[in-house]
Amino acid sequence: MFLLAGAAMAAPDSKFDIAAFDRARVMKNAKKYLTDNPVTVTAAQSPRSAGGKHDFFSEGDYWWPDPKNPEGPYVQRDGMTNPDNFVEHRKFLMKISVQVPALTAAWKLTKDRKYSDHAAKHIRAWFVDDATRMNPNLQYAQAIKGRFTGRGTGVIDTIHFVEVARAIPFLAESGSLSKSDAEVTKTWFAEYVKWMTTSKNGTDERDAKNNHGTCWLMQVAEFARLIGDKELLAYCSNRFRTVIVPGQIEPDGSLPLEMRRTKPYGYALFNLEALVTICQTMSATGDNLWEFQTADGRGVRKAIEFMFPFIADKKAWKLPADVMYFDQWPMRQEALLFGGLAYKRADYIDVWKKLPADSDVDETIRNFFIRQPVLWVS
Repeated sequence: MFLLAGAAMAAPDSKFDIAAFDRARVMKNAKKYLTDNPVTVTAAQSPRSAGGKHDFFSEGDYWWPDPKNPEGPYVQRDGMTNPDNFVEHRKFLMKISVQVPALTAAWKLTKDRKYSDHAAKHIRAWFVDDATRMNPNLQYAQAIKGRFTGRGTGVIDTIHFVEVARAIPFLAESGSLSKSDAEVTKTWFAEYVKWMTTSKNGTDERDAKNNHGTCWLMQVAEFARLIGDKELLAYCSNRFRTVIVPGQIEPDGSLPLEMRRTKPYGYALFNLEALVTICQTMSATGDNLWEFQTADGRGVRKAIEFMFPFIADKKAWKLPADVMYFDQWPMRQEALLFGGLAYKRADYIDVWKKLPADSDVDETIRNFFIRQPVLWVS
């Protein structure tokens, strides 16, 4: 239960119970997922992958055959997704990111082991079982035919492990994930974080100036929280304060690196979700990034304030519409829930309640990666 107060907000004695509010949606989805078996990267392979059976592979979204040289290296069309690229592994990853958190949330709400038991099957398939587990790297992610067998930008594909990582301690608590399997899973994430922080592709992504750099930090922070790496959490906090906020948020709260793209609305929302997820992760460690701002006023508070009018009323958006999927946004942006709780802004939460929480559009699922707030809010 949360007390929300403030000028032009809910009355001081009003309360918002996230578990009660979201229970029907959580249970409806979780019941559907009880019949779905785990599917991992070993279930499909691409002849264009330079990796093996256990290696995640994906191709850059906006890269297409060159009309002038159809068999040659692909060329870029920013914002335009090539439907012929290999996306099966990404779809499998999105499936676990949708289903495991929902099943885990259902267990948290009911303590019924059928939900946590089924979620644990997915965890063992992806991270424990030798026959189906994924190798802990993204060396072959976002390849481009004729140019790269994998790129640092591919690291963004595992944003869908963030809420899965959030679910793992609950599954261990339920007993559905044994102590030994939980330790093996944590070891997988420790190895993946080591790859993210030491490999060329991982460090290239870390140094990206836009949402890619934000999403790298979001992943490392949540994975470090899972494995209990305090040194890495401190590094994430410092990088958020010294690199991410100063480099990406303007004093007025705008996100120019996203807003100059061909999908300015969707990219701004996407990056904002990653920013607030970092704050939510770090707040659980006692590090309050919600209140951080630079000397000239840059911070997450300003970023949410900037985007809020355009989430509440998309018609107020002043930039051109996104070239694709503009009609799919906004979703139930967690920036409004997490920010509403952090800043005692009931107006944020009121808008959040009215937005769609689920989608069956792959592009939306891919870019809306925090779906079970009951796992994030006590």
